[in-house]
Amino acid sequence: MRSHGGRVRAIETGEVHIDIAFIGAPTCDEYGNCRPNGGKSDCGVLSYAMADAQYADKVVAITDCLVPFPNIPASISMTNVDYVCVVDAIGNPDKIATGAAKPTTDVRKIMMADYCTQFVINTPSLPICFSYQTGVGGASIASTISLGKIMEERGIQMGLGLGGITTPMCELLEKGLIRTLVDTQDFDQGAIESIKKNPNHIEISASEYANPFNKGAYVNKLDFVILASLEVDVDFNCNVVVGSDGVITGAQGGHPDTAAGAKCTIVIAPLLQGRIPAICTNVTTVTTPGETVDVVITDYGIAINPRRQDLIECMKDVNLPFCTIEELRDKAYAMVGEPEPVQFGERIVGIIEGRDGTVMDVVREIKEYCFE
Repeated sequence: MRSHGGRVRAIETGEVHIDIAFIGAPTCDEYGNCRPNGGKSDCGVLSYAMADAQYADKVVAITDCLVPFPNIPASISMTNVDYVCVVDAIGNPDKIATGAAKPTTDVRKIMMADYCTQFVINTPSLPICFSYQTGVGGASIASTISLGKIMEERGIQMGLGLGGITTPMCELLEKGLIRTLVDTQDFDQGAIESIKKNPNHIEISASEYANPFNKGAYVNKLDFVILASLEVDVDFNCNVVVGSDGVITGAQGGHPDTAAGAKCTIVIAPLLQGRIPAICTNVTTVTTPGETVDVVITDYGIAINPRRQDLIECMKDVNLPFCTIEELRDKAYAMVGEPEPVQFGERIVGIIEGRDGTVMDVVREIKEYCFE
């Protein structure tokens, strides 16, 4: 299992060989020039398919909107496409807006978002044209909205907004609060419409975004990244792949890439996920190493990684509920108790790769539980 940057690195270095790539194209001409917009199934960008098109032995563009030649500017060029296949429908764009990408009304998440905003604006290194990326969880989106209000009040402009894009980021662009949005994935209809009409909303490839082996990735220019996590342990390691029941629930996405590249990585997580402590002694699976995580924000307090003594020093006089990561774990365990660890067998069902290809951890098959 690889991150966004790790996947494209593996393709470009030849570690992963693609025999044939099937690429959904909202519009395509008879020669294979593919664009993500202009049809009936627009998706905004084709960033993650670019490496597949470039390196696969054979490439099939699948479209439900064949347009006259030339379909330019093309995200995927005809020089990389072998076949064009026309179908009735390649998907339903109305389903792009997932539950995670919608603004939250959860008071707890809004409170964590406010903590996050207050932390960001109190960092002395906050530049006038800072760079910023946020995830698509409810608290992360709320933090973008909260930060936007303060930027407007103080006349601060974000120089670069990066990553998977949602409507709140596009609204800041429209207001002139962001100079440039650099896009690798659109999570809702507002983002798709924005990249169609705003020349400062730019599509880039996944390699440009996060490949650690190329000559320069955008994630390395981030000042702040706001992320979420299923679990965080006392060493600040994050787990975003395996649930508390030991079942794989998702993938790394750009989590390890942005955490490694950003000057300040902030992870927002509630103290408890249901009745399960999100702050714990050891995460079930390490997907993002703690050495790349600087701050953990919960609904019961904020912990700064001891590695970041500069942040600890500058926050001494800031009125926020700071504590240690161990204190957060102890609060969680005091509320619901320390959960019994999931019992795993010997069979490995998943390998968690670091963005550079090193093995971070493995996921093992859950051992069948037996009642005594």
